Amino acid sequence: MKTRIALALLTVLITVSASAGVVGNDATCDIKVGPAATLLLPYFEVDLQPGGEQTTLFTITNVSRYSQIAHVTLWTDWSFPVLTFNIFLTGYDVQSINLKDILAGGVVASAVGTGPTTVKSPLGALTSPPFGPGYTNPNFKAAIECDALPGNLPQTLAATVRDALTNGIYNTHNSASCPNIVGGTHANAIGYATIDVVGSCTNRLPSDPLYYTDDLLFDNVLIGDYQQIGPKPAGTSAATFDAGGNPMVHIRAVPEGGGAGSNVATELPYTFYDRYTPATNRILDRRQPLPSTFAARFIQGGPAAFATNYTIWREGFLKGACGASLALNGALPIVDIVRFDEHDNPNVTSPCNILCPAIPTPILPATSSSSTASATYPSISTADVGGWMYLNLNNGGSTGYSVTTHSVVDDLPTVITGPGSRSALAPAGSQTVGPRPSQNWVTITMFGSLGTKRMVAEFDAASLGNGCTPARGIGATIGPAGGVFVCPPGTTLANGTTALCTGTNINPKP
Repeated sequence: MKTRIALALLTVLITVSASAGVVGNDATCDIKVGPAATLLLPYFEVDLQPGGEQTTLFTITNVSRYSQIAHVTLWTDWSFPVLTFNIFLTGYDVQSINLKDILAGGVVASAVGTGPTTVKSPLGALTSPPFGPGYTNPNFKAAIECDALPGNLPQTLAATVRDALTNGIYNTHNSASCPNIVGGTHANAIGYATIDVVGSCTNRLPSDPLYYTDDLLFDNVLIGDYQQIGPKPAGTSAATFDAGGNPMVHIRAVPEGGGAGSNVATELPYTFYDRYTPATNRILDRRQPLPSTFAARFIQGGPAAFATNYTIWREGFLKGACGASLALNGALPIVDIVRFDEHDNPNVTSPCNILCPAIPTPILPATSSSSTASATYPSISTADVGGWMYLNLNNGGSTGYSVTTHSVVDDLPTVITGPGSRSALAPAGSQTVGPRPSQNWVTITMFGSLGTKRMVAEFDAASLGNGCTPARGIGATIGPAGGVFVCPPGTTLANGTTALCTGTNINPKP
């Protein structure tokens, strides 16, 4: 009996120790490069001319032993979805895509490696029965309908997508109908892509409410990266450089797991797909939201020296429907930009001190790559050629966004629903105040030549908060979310005082 009690106690201790520090299955708004339910390619650019060098490649990897279906959607730079296709991944499978093949040639991928049959996507030693699950996945629908995956697009559809991504016209060739402009005008095809884990091969777009009730899954199993071939500094006539590359944005489902349409509570105040989810149930998506404030390095040495592009993805106002107001997603306002040179001098858009509003308000579309020397950003007033920028990219909010709101009566949560609010049961004693900030992502691309070497460095900007951080207004103190200095309970500053202990490293519970 004593032995059994000792073993039971040891089991409890091991269980408690293993779970120490783990909250809600890694429930956090912080974005990291780790297995995810959604991958965001924040910007792509493809030169569609014969012989054009510039294109975007991306690769999707399934890090689980079960087969997965990756649902890819291409969006315009005004956040309008124009094409979707599926990639079937066996366990531990990898699939690479060249967007020029799709847009210029109508070829999604090779016929080998994109379907759920042995001929198209062979199983490996660790995934073949009896050692592995084969082509099965308990979250797949009974009929996944992946046998007709598009190795090739109809030429009329490929032409329609090209038109949408270059001149914003999406009503040609009788394959789609939208009387309004859906994107900006540019020589190259420009947009962004999302890749989601789904339960079957459908052609539904993320702007369709049925996508959330019938298709979307929540298993964190995908990783991905991209390469931009032949990039060049924006706004210049400089020759193209060789290539840049970076991980895609890895957006996890929190909590993960469950079949399509699972209605599971989440601690997230809103989610990545928030504005697209059905108004009757905004928690059908559980993907982490993205931040709104960033610190981004730059080097800006002039035409013959180093240059920097900021590639910026932004959450639009509207749901992706074809309407005249879609043009708002092509000119999204920005709350605040401050440029610091290497001598700590701040520069804002208007000639006034750091606390005054930036006038005129800078704007950017839902995705873009722009030079730090462009008029979007404050000019540099000294001889310095480097520094960093504070970017508060919040677009000011929208009634199309939702947020967890509730009141507390006798310490019991009361759900409040309505326009701009979220139908969800929030924890007692907590509150989210004010409109939520819009979601954003920033990637830095630095260009430079040294003799015959054409160098490119591409990396993500540092976020100053996360997707759960409340909105920050213009003129707010620049620094990490939560403030400085943070003093944990029972501590003081090095000088022995607590007068400046006003910060916190804990976001309000959503």
